[in-house]
Amino acid sequence: MKPGIQRWLLLAVAVAVLSVGGLFAASPEQGEHGLSQQALEIARPLGFPITNSMVVTWIVAVGLIIFARLATRDMKYVPGGAQNFLEWLVASLYGFLEGVIGSHLVKRTFWFFATIFIFILSANWAGLIPGVGTIGWGRQTAHGFRIEEPLFRGANADLNMTLAMALIFFACWIVWALREVGVKGFLKELFAPKGESAGPMKVLLVVVFFGVGCLEIVSILFRPVSLSFRLYGNVFAGENMLETMAKLVPGLGWLLPIPFYFLELLVGLVQALVFMLLTAVFTLLICQHEEASPAAAHETET
Repeated sequence: MKPGIQRWLLLAVAVAVLSVGGLFAASPEQGEHGLSQQALEIARPLGFPITNSMVVTWIVAVGLIIFARLATRDMKYVPGGAQNFLEWLVASLYGFLEGVIGSHLVKRTFWFFATIFIFILSANWAGLIPGVGTIGWGRQTAHGFRIEEPLFRGANADLNMTLAMALIFFACWIVWALREVGVKGFLKELFAPKGESAGPMKVLLVVVFFGVGCLEIVSILFRPVSLSFRLYGNVFAGENMLETMAKLVPGLGWLLPIPFYFLELLVGLVQALVFMLLTAVFTLLICQHEEASPAAAHETET
């Protein structure tokens, strides 16, 4: 892996996600029970709404950029410390994705898939830091002090954030597909009949595969929705579970959530991996190349 890729890998998409995070900012109202399903607007400088989830998004993005810069500012042939960890992470992700989508596609798309995985994982784990959701403005109630306007909220517990990432992928997916197979190949992949046929059967297959292509277009259009709701739902549900455990038994709010914190660490990793794998597979399905896979090449040699 070239040092230039390692140096700017996190910078490119982190800044893009940082910018898009504010694109869908809303002004939600706080629910009466449990966590609000929407991020809370905490400021509006110059008419631009800033929500508590955006604050965490910016903190995570800036933290990743600073870490990447510090790890690569003095590159050594024998890496150590932060450089060693970053090179291991980048090399591991590269090898993993190469086995999934092939060497050709990974060279073109690795910058997105690896960075989106690192960002989602970091944002998920940052949402578990004590103080996220528990620092802010509130009021005293019969059951103790209640936070009604938290200053911080998990970045991926905001549907605006997950939808923004899904839409960025959808735009990249279209560009990659058109660059790899062209407009003709794109339409052929969707509507062209598969296999050899002749006569009436060929006409029938043309009609059938045209209908299948129409259904595939509907499926493609719903992919950003499914990607965003899957990630948002799991992270939001985890935050609600931790809050419920903290209030379940008075006096033990600091103890009961601890096992569930470890569960959420695992869920955060799994969800980042699932988002990356689904986007990678969607890309592979439309950008198929004729190169043989490693397994097929090995079988051919033997």
